[in-house]
Amino acid sequence: MTTLPDTEWTTRADLRELVAALGEGNARWVGGAVRDTLLGQPVKDIDCATPLEPREVIARCKAAGIRTVPTGIDHGTVTALRDEGNVEITTLRRDVSTDGRRATVAFSENWKEDAARRDFTINALYADPASGEVYDYFGGLDDIATRTVRFIGDARERIREDHLRILRYFRFQARFGSEPPDAEAIAACEELAPTLKGISRERIAMELLQILVAPDEMDTLARMDALGVLDVILPEADLAQADVVKWERQNELRPEPIRRLAGLLPPDPEIASKVAGRLRLSNAQKKRLRLAAAREPEDAEDPRGLAFRYGLETANDRLAILGASNVELRGWEPPQFPLKGGEIVKRGVKAGPDVARLMQTVEKRWIAEGFPDRERVDALLDEELEK
Repeated sequence: MTTLPDTEWTTRADLRELVAALGEGNARWVGGAVRDTLLGQPVKDIDCATPLEPREVIARCKAAGIRTVPTGIDHGTVTALRDEGNVEITTLRRDVSTDGRRATVAFSENWKEDAARRDFTINALYADPASGEVYDYFGGLDDIATRTVRFIGDARERIREDHLRILRYFRFQARFGSEPPDAEAIAACEELAPTLKGISRERIAMELLQILVAPDEMDTLARMDALGVLDVILPEADLAQADVVKWERQNELRPEPIRRLAGLLPPDPEIASKVAGRLRLSNAQKKRLRLAAAREPEDAEDPRGLAFRYGLETANDRLAILGASNVELRGWEPPQFPLKGGEIVKRGVKAGPDVARLMQTVEKRWIAEGFPDRERVDALLDEELEK
């Protein structure tokens, strides 16, 4: 019998209270928390499966003084609010019908039936909160041991149920999988890659951005490209560009999915806007992608000037994509240009275009000289006024 080891999360008092509220035999930990614990990796989210229907879950939690939020009640999910981290509680389910984009489900009381509707064997492991015993219905423990990412049952059938599972496969393979990958999974992803065209752009973006910060991201993208998957979701991608991951590390930058996405795209803000729109990125993400795409080779020649004009974020993005060092930016904050338009007016220049022109000229020279002090700014203004 395999059991979960004692960890910080398995011994939490607030989780014991939740399990007690649901009642004996009515709760098992499931999915990522179980998988990651067995792999010795940090656990972020706790998910609980139960044969109780949502209204009963809410009632039992209320009786125990545990607040809940009906986050996905139509699909059986209730979130229990816990001091040390919320828990999603989902009623056991079985698929009634699927169309590759969404599923119609019915509640169930059968643990194996619930496991059968999940995607990968390593995600279909359940653990008893009291004993720690792990319940494995489809060989997930063996796949954990060999770090094999394998679909439950027939890979093509699982993908036809939800086409997004193609991208989920590559994300999980990048994070957990060993080489070579499961042959059936690879063949199914290649064959059914065109079905991704029917998936909502938001769901595509959610998976793609996670893949971009996965371990060995470029190897994963190269495999997706070879199998025709990347061409469906990001036909603009060019994998032959600079190794952004390498330059993130050398420039002491944490991984950023938008930066890495920009590194796959040509230096064209209009193409970046097109991609951002298609993926339904947020306004902030779109702006960052456009700014990174507007890069020029000359940007690498003056990192501080670049940071002053566009901000540190954009400067670091462009330098990493260009394969250039950001050492001049580390620990440096762009200064504020000390000259004000009113000061120029006081020097006898009429307010309007001439003031703006002088401001721009002095600022440009100030940047070129490495942001000298106020005395030098005054001297630069004097020189320009004398012309």
